[in-house]
Amino acid sequence: MKPLVIFDLDGTLLNSIADLAHAANHALAVCGYPTHDLATYPFFVGNGVGRLLERVLPPEHRDPKSISYLHKVFTEYYDRHLWEHTVPYPGIEDMLHELANRGYNLAVASNKYQSATSALIAHFFPRLPFESVHGMRPGIPAKPDPSIVFGILRDVPTPKEMVTYVGDSGVDMETARRACVRSVGVTWGFRPISELRQYYAENIISDPADLLRLCPKP
Repeated sequence: MKPLVIFDLDGTLLNSIADLAHAANHALAVCGYPTHDLATYPFFVGNGVGRLLERVLPPEHRDPKSISYLHKVFTEYYDRHLWEHTVPYPGIEDMLHELANRGYNLAVASNKYQSATSALIAHFFPRLPFESVHGMRPGIPAKPDPSIVFGILRDVPTPKEMVTYVGDSGVDMETARRACVRSVGVTWGFRPISELRQYYAENIISDPADLLRLCPKP
């Protein structure tokens, strides 16, 4: 039985904040709403596109119809610009290859919608053997609900004591806690280390290579 490492996507594997911000600002501008500075977006993201768009809208326009139309405009734009500014964080690809070489299974659990999640993994990590890639899908609650982790475990049956979940936010740490798997918080992503501590990250790392010390060869 191989151990399993599950990764969040945005803010953990990929620095995607610029493309998310540009897509949201494009949608806001098209729909006649004020836009936001790029620096504000790390605190808008993390709970899926629907919540992102709800947060960027003026409070008086956060109704289902407005959010739905904004979502349509956002998705049409974002699907055309998925990797215009997005890049893997330094050291990520080497770390993933080393985990695979050590005999670990790899998976992704993202609150980004499924088609974009799959496309980004295929584009940036085509030579890495991800066993399971789960994004947001109809009928599956967003993280921190642990359903996405349980779906991965159906794809890659693994005892929970052999599972590590890696992410950059309180949402990720809470997801790991609810799924009863080990949590690792990363400091290079979108959220501050104080948030990781607030949500009881069991381990906190500041460089992708640090994960290799937590995941020795089985």
